[in-house]
Amino acid sequence: MACQAQNASRGGAGPRRSPAPAERKRDAERTRERILEAAAAEFAAKGFAGARVAGIAERAGVNQQLISYYFGGKQGLYGELGERWRAAEGSLAAPDLPLDEVVAGYFDAGVAHPEWARMLLWQALGDSPGDERETAQRMEIGADLADVRRRQQAGELASEFPAEFILLVLWAAAMAPVALPQVVRGGYGCEPGSPEFRARYLPPLQRLFRATRAGGAAR
Repeated sequence: MACQAQNASRGGAGPRRSPAPAERKRDAERTRERILEAAAAEFAAKGFAGARVAGIAERAGVNQQLISYYFGGKQGLYGELGERWRAAEGSLAAPDLPLDEVVAGYFDAGVAHPEWARMLLWQALGDSPGDERETAQRMEIGADLADVRRRQQAGELASEFPAEFILLVLWAAAMAPVALPQVVRGGYGCEPGSPEFRARYLPPLQRLFRATRAGGAAR
């Protein structure tokens, strides 16, 4: 009787419920997000060459095989991160946004996600993510230049400033807090990601870009 009671007690809980398809999909999406966040942190800390799939898996708390399953490996992860940045950049540099607002968007994105700038800095040191990603980056830069030239033709920017110059200054200004944090601390006396630095750095930077308006002056 005791055995029957035990069996009944164990059986009372019933079989484990299998996750519904929608739940499995959400779990997969959350796992992918964790892997991508871990990959961005690992690439930012060690560069593409120095990053290891094992390190990314450890950061994400997943099995290495899941990285291969979802992304095909380290190269696929880097490419996916690049695509995500490009998608985010599309909203940061929307055609209807004035350039000074674009500057603010790039600055805020750089502070919120410093890993993007650090990955670019690793490339500047010779850390190559591979020919495919470098080709994609050249195409992205070409699209950014086309947008600057469009703004010049529309009269938003003076044509006396080369498009290449404007784009380079924009990127350099947005990356400065991540690339030169020691200069920010020494010059401003605050942290690069602090509200104080934003309040002191961003307004004059925006005025600088407003000064490039065709026939206009900084206000």
